[in-house]
Amino acid sequence: MLTFQSYSLGALQTNAYVVVNSERTNAVVIDPGTADGALMRKLDGLKVEAILLTHAHFDHIGGVDALRKRYGCPVYIHSAEKDWLTDAGKNGSNRWADVTPQITTDAPENLLTDGQSLELIGETFLVKHTPGHSPGSVSFYVGDLLFAGDALFHRSVGRTDLPGGNQEQLYRSIREKLYTLPEDVLVLPGHGQETTIGDERRENPFVR
Repeated sequence: MLTFQSYSLGALQTNAYVVVNSERTNAVVIDPGTADGALMRKLDGLKVEAILLTHAHFDHIGGVDALRKRYGCPVYIHSAEKDWLTDAGKNGSNRWADVTPQITTDAPENLLTDGQSLELIGETFLVKHTPGHSPGSVSFYVGDLLFAGDALFHRSVGRTDLPGGNQEQLYRSIREKLYTLPEDVLVLPGHGQETTIGDERRENPFVR
């Protein structure tokens, strides 16, 4: 059975996740917002198979460069944001100088599409394209876990006032791609506390 550990990183307290296989030998990292020391120590001694990005806003990608150089792991991101890693204007880091330096890194090695299955750490990660917060936002569904990025939060949803955001598109993504999952699926968001699909279907004031 896979396990995960979360790290709240950076000025915006972005949740990064390290997901480890049952043998405790291999891992993937989801949304490394910074090259955090505790996160790196968790990875040392493991084979890091991939960095998975729910989207490429600066607070989710700040640690990508350091991690892939240290562990030699490929980066996966949706094709709609294929050039955001190399462009500080598109990832937003050049507009938030009070909270982050400009962030750029090499282009991703792998581009994601909706419905794609990724075989990593002995598990199948299903890619759900959930745009609205950003054009290339995705959620990763594996086992009974959903890594939702900035689409769905505990009693909230992602902001849609940034470039490429679209409120109606986000609501549609949540209703059609996420609320159709089993109600006991654990939602692991990009910020804040975890929740479940069932709880959000019943209690989320933005999308029901």
